[in-house]
Amino acid sequence: MTEKAAKNIARVALGSALIFAGVSHLTFARKGFQAQVPDFVPLEKDDTVVYSGIVEMLLGGSLVFANEKQQKTVGQIAGGFFTAIFPGNIEQYTRHRSSLGLDTDRKRFVRLFFQPLLVYWALKSTDNI
Repeated sequence: MTEKAAKNIARVALGSALIFAGVSHLTFARKGFQAQVPDFVPLEKDDTVVYSGIVEMLLGGSLVFANEKQQKTVGQIAGGFFTAIFPGNIEQYTRHRSSLGLDTDRKRFVRLFFQPLLVYWALKSTDNI
């Protein structure tokens, strides 16, 4: 498999995961995602979850369907999005909020290390690094 093919598979997989996550924000995991919304966000927690779910679906679709010229920009936006929502993961850990299977401090702490991997995945699969 070529490097280009591997990056395309990684990009489409990430986009598909974002679409799934976005749908879950609007449906079956909606309440669970509210635990990750930091208290300093000036919106209602449910509104924040809905808006972020919509953004995730749009980003996911953009990653899946972006042409080669658009992929770098979409990857940068996705990397920025993953960075922007990281405070929610920190909030869930520091406030000991259980949801979405993260029901111990250890699980919530380990989850923190996955966010930089998502940023890397978004950037690497779109030729930004």
